[in-house]
Amino acid sequence: MTIRVVRGNPTPEELAAAVAVVRARVAAAAGTKGAEAPAPGGWAARGGAVRRPLPPPGPGAWQAGYRGY
Repeated sequence: MTIRVVRGNPTPEELAAAVAVVRARVAAAAGTKGAEAPAPGGWAARGGAVRRPLPPPGPGAWQAGYRGY
């Protein structure tokens, strides 16, 4: 995609804002979110948020609960 300024002298910030708006409109028309976000990992991963059932009470229950049962 080529963008050409026909009239005026925009600042770099104004030009960047205009390009961002045009890219967002093109992405919306194509049905995408623009640049694909990387897959979450580390702190952003949601797998650790799922609760597991607690182990039955008894010897070693604390350790089993900590280790993910």
